[in-house]
Amino acid sequence: MAAARRARAGDPRAGFRRAAEEQSPAVPQGLIRAARKSGQLNLAGRGLGEVPQHVWRINLDTPEEAHQNLSFGAADRWWEQTDLTKLILASNQLRCLSEDVRLLPTLTVLDVHDNQLTSLPSALGQLENLQKLDVSHNKLKSIPEELLQLSHLKGLLLQHNELSHLPDGFGQLVSLEELDLSNNHLTDIPKSFALLINLVRLNLACNQLKDLPADISAMKSLRQLDCTKNYLESVPSELASMASLEQLYLRKNKLRSLPELPSCKLLKELHAGENQIEILNAENLKHLNSLSVLELRDNKIKSVPDEITLLQKLERLDLANNDISRLPYALGNLSQLKFLALEGNPLRTIRRDLLQKGTQELLKYLRSRIQDDKASPNEEPPVTAMTLPSESRINMHAITTLKLLDYSEKQVAVIPDDVFSAVRSNPVTSVNFSKNQLTAIPPRIVELKDSVCDVNFGFNKISSVSLELCTLHKLTHLDIRNNVLTSLPEEMEALTRLQVINLSFNRFKVFPSVLYRMLALETILLSNNQVGSIDPLQLKKMEQLGTLDLQNNDLLQVPPELGNCETLRTLLLEGNPFRTPRAAILAKGTAAVLEYLRSRIPT
Repeated sequence: MAAARRARAGDPRAGFRRAAEEQSPAVPQGLIRAARKSGQLNLAGRGLGEVPQHVWRINLDTPEEAHQNLSFGAADRWWEQTDLTKLILASNQLRCLSEDVRLLPTLTVLDVHDNQLTSLPSALGQLENLQKLDVSHNKLKSIPEELLQLSHLKGLLLQHNELSHLPDGFGQLVSLEELDLSNNHLTDIPKSFALLINLVRLNLACNQLKDLPADISAMKSLRQLDCTKNYLESVPSELASMASLEQLYLRKNKLRSLPELPSCKLLKELHAGENQIEILNAENLKHLNSLSVLELRDNKIKSVPDEITLLQKLERLDLANNDISRLPYALGNLSQLKFLALEGNPLRTIRRDLLQKGTQELLKYLRSRIQDDKASPNEEPPVTAMTLPSESRINMHAITTLKLLDYSEKQVAVIPDDVFSAVRSNPVTSVNFSKNQLTAIPPRIVELKDSVCDVNFGFNKISSVSLELCTLHKLTHLDIRNNVLTSLPEEMEALTRLQVINLSFNRFKVFPSVLYRMLALETILLSNNQVGSIDPLQLKKMEQLGTLDLQNNDLLQVPPELGNCETLRTLLLEGNPFRTPRAAILAKGTAAVLEYLRSRIPT
């Protein structure tokens, strides 16, 4: 109260402001009265284009009830009012904040996220008691230097703005424990970050960073570091000394190797999917004794070292969509492992049906093969056309024994006729023509229609799906990721057994309408396209659909009716420009997202 009274003194315009504010009905007097008692005022979602003057002056001007209620026994004891400590102005239409924010010197929390702010008032620097400032989801292009005076600030949320640089003196915010700078346009980080020794969580995801300063290692309290979706080609070796680090996110960068983290004894989660990692060294793994999650999907890893078995606390291991042809059988000895993803690898020693039985069955199989592995520990699989992409030989063993027609990684524009002729009367169930230069589906694929159930055309240059493919009536799995598709033919409706379709990394701008009519589909992977909308009513009819991946598309809104698709076990929506559901809701998982969406359905 003392601070408020000092700010009140000597302001002759107080009476005029009271008269002006009476014209604004946006903030009911009942809320103001309650705020004077509690010290908290929530004005979120009220359509405010500006903050009424009587809000800034809530603890300065004499309240109306002072003139009406003089009873000392009354419930509303205006003379006992509390200075405002928490002000929430989120989800309005504010384009600026008044310098009059300085009239609330006792604020500890100020939340103005989800507005239209393009700048912040320098007066924020006078809020010496401020501990949390949320200005996320605005249009800020810079931060005022005065903000760096907030020596007690513990939480600063700046995500989803238009920041391209930060003040050099950012490290003055020495009390910061949480800093979120994700989804901006930052190209570098000030060296003064080294002074943020109390920082626990730092989010730099979805920026344009090409490197991290070595000084970042001075953040000895840092437990969570998120650098997802930048342009990092490496991380500084000094990162290895961050002994408090528990979660490290490096997904969607340009890393060619994993960092060695010998001092990160507490590291529990390492996420490095969607990079260009080719080699997984023993040195990368042997110190990570506390690791429970290792996510390396969508890289170019060719082998898994035996040292993976040192990670005895590992619960989730995601190696999907790499170039792994063989696994160490000792992997079966990871007793805590609950989830193992291996789909999209050219595994020759493990049948697809075994992969589909789930992690525990797979681990059981690997354990059963350990004795065989010990009998010939140095024996490598025979060199065939499958292991030497430069060879043009056709692997007859794969055709006759594994029922697999493999002509991948040849960089050819056309599949030679000899490849199809080699099948003869053998019933091939799987076809792998991935990682070539194909611009069209080979017409002779139709010859396999009575047996083939799994087809992979990923990583080619295919621009359309041919009618020949639509004749493969036994098809259950179709992988056409990383091509240049913009649409699917309506004739695909004939694929009545198709369960899984991977269309990620193509050029779809519209959700392919034919998919709504393919009612056997269990998994639709459509990430990294440009899809702008979905039809929840059509999706609800797909009663087998359990996984829908729409990450990194152009969805401007998520229809609330999607919450009625209760068969969905996995719904992935991150990386889209919609504002709701918020990232905090998405992070809680599919069930929470669906529940949130249902709560938003108009009644």
